[in-house]
Amino acid sequence: MTSPLDRKLGDVLGGRTAAAFGKAFGVTTVGDLLSHYPRRYAKRGELTSLAELPVDENVTIVAEVRSVRERKMQARRGSILEVQISDGQGLLTLTFFNQAWRAQQLRPGVRGIFAGKVGRYKGLPQLAHPDYDLFPEEDQPALSGAAAKAWADEPVAIYPASSTLPSWKVAQSVALVLDSLDPVDDPVPPDIRERFGVIHFGAALELIHRPKRDADWRSARDALRLQEAFVLQAALLEQRMAARAISATARPPAPGGYLERFDASLPFRLTGDQTAVGEQIATDLAEPVPMNRLVQGEVGSGKTLVALRAMLQVADAGGQSALLAPTEVLAGQHLRSIVKSLGPDLSAELMPTLLTGQLSTAERKRALLRTVSGQAGIVVGTHALLGDQVGFFDLGLVVVDEQHRFGVEQREALRAKGGTPPHVLVLTATPIPRTVAMTVFGDLDVSVIAELPAGRAGIESFVVPLADHPGWTNRIWQRAAEEIEQGRQVFVVCPAIDAKHDAEDDGGGDEPADEAPPGAPRASVEATMALLATVEPLRGRRVAALHGRMSADEKDAVMQDFAAGRIDVLVSTTVIEVGVDVPNASTMIVLDADRFGVSQLHQLRGRVGRGGLPGLCLFVTTAEQGTVARERVDAVAGTLDGFELAQIDLELRREGDVLGATQSGGRSSLRLLRVVSDADLIADARAAAGELLDEDPVLAGHPALREAIVRRLDESAREFLAKG
Repeated sequence: MTSPLDRKLGDVLGGRTAAAFGKAFGVTTVGDLLSHYPRRYAKRGELTSLAELPVDENVTIVAEVRSVRERKMQARRGSILEVQISDGQGLLTLTFFNQAWRAQQLRPGVRGIFAGKVGRYKGLPQLAHPDYDLFPEEDQPALSGAAAKAWADEPVAIYPASSTLPSWKVAQSVALVLDSLDPVDDPVPPDIRERFGVIHFGAALELIHRPKRDADWRSARDALRLQEAFVLQAALLEQRMAARAISATARPPAPGGYLERFDASLPFRLTGDQTAVGEQIATDLAEPVPMNRLVQGEVGSGKTLVALRAMLQVADAGGQSALLAPTEVLAGQHLRSIVKSLGPDLSAELMPTLLTGQLSTAERKRALLRTVSGQAGIVVGTHALLGDQVGFFDLGLVVVDEQHRFGVEQREALRAKGGTPPHVLVLTATPIPRTVAMTVFGDLDVSVIAELPAGRAGIESFVVPLADHPGWTNRIWQRAAEEIEQGRQVFVVCPAIDAKHDAEDDGGGDEPADEAPPGAPRASVEATMALLATVEPLRGRRVAALHGRMSADEKDAVMQDFAAGRIDVLVSTTVIEVGVDVPNASTMIVLDADRFGVSQLHQLRGRVGRGGLPGLCLFVTTAEQGTVARERVDAVAGTLDGFELAQIDLELRREGDVLGATQSGGRSSLRLLRVVSDADLIADARAAAGELLDEDPVLAGHPALREAIVRRLDESAREFLAKG
């Protein structure tokens, strides 16, 4: 039986209106429209502040008509109707051209909802040809006392709107749908609703859209938030169960094998976290079901070492491992690090192999042959690993470094190269708050490496506020020169390659800041290189550039020169954000630091202080105190705790940014649920969903929940979950 929520919107509203909703909001079904919830609620008896209306933005406001005036146009025939509306303090002008008849509707004293784009005329705000919906005057004279107060206090739903569908037209369409809606089943079972103290789904839909008092929409939101959390967590847990029902090749450790030999050669002891997470991974790999584990850890906490030990366990069992890195610089760094860590004997036996897009034809052929024949026990590469020509002899483990840089299709393309489903290990140096991990990666097992290896000298971080102290610019370069005098090296990071190319051009900036002044120039590699050639403290120093528009060979040569100490100052984009390890680099200078996100700044800082040398990080910014952009920079400078920063980041950023558009619809399209304020609710809903699935794994006794999961996670989103 088809749910009333799956009914096509055109069957209720007509084809033209339904098409408008589809174009404006992607709404195609009754359920889609009913989950297009009000943005806020106004009152008929209250007025909206006009003091700070944003110019060039669409607004919806409640106001009262104060005056109406018609005047002739001077340049051409016709008239202009000017209507002044007020919130009791400020004034806003509504302008209509050749529509004098509107004066019969817009009489002084009339109240209503007005919508349009805010413009300015002679320095004053105005709405040209706005839409409006007036509150019915005929009802008001008959109301008095308590009835009048109830009418004035009744909430008016204000919806996310468009130029073709203002809020009240959305409300009218929602009312038509609600009036024709058959009873709907609630995907949250009665006992769980009772436990959480929420109302039935059908009642919640009515009260969220047509409340009579504030308590109505508040109770509706409570119920709908619970349902959203419960359905999403049930879907993730169900997928987790399904993944564990698939067969995979068990890769148990082998006594006296590669892993034991490697561990015996280590010149240091693993940290407690590395040992614990390594044991979790070893147990997963020994099972005949695919491992799906996310390892998140602090910058420099040794995630790559943990991943290498997993690869060696797979090699002991006769399998190959593929390490997918987001950039060629990082892929090359990984390969060199792996070869160095393994030593000459193990490297000769396992033949770690690099496969990137810019290898020569001969090098590529050798790499492909080693991979498909099984000679290469470890293959490190970029997107080139995903090509049709790349085949594996026995792919047992896929390691994805910095998972947020890759789309789902890319990860699945690599995983599909295994004859049987390979085990999957996802690494991220971007700490993820618990509620985000539950919401975005709820179908994965999550491990955390928070402990840093011994011997780290620490990092000092400072904000350099050039807006307050423009004369400090030269001191930045003097400080860099002082570090170089002591035999150390310096990173300088810019948000752009040149005046026309942002750092994002090389895959570096996944979190562009959102508060840069329009048209403001960004510090660039090109301009900084020119500047440093003239800066007296750095005169004669060896300075080189690194960015994503350089060829793979050029980038690799620069990184090797920097690692070998042949370069004093490396001016780069965020291509060095992740994984680059140069122990002698002591100083990180980030120009226009406010143009980067919190986790990017934390990652960049993690490039220094990696050896025995103390690290110094200077966040240079022109952002004004009190702006969100400046708050980001101050937050990073204030703590080295990545997990604390992740929580701060979550609170500073918009919800959609947290989950990320690239994480696909099912996980990113939260409607009422908020991962910060609803953290406890998400955890409780996950526990409740887990209990239900333990009792009814196939949801045979809960058809409404099954329908809701299918509806919430449409075909593309379900495909995403299957691949995640």
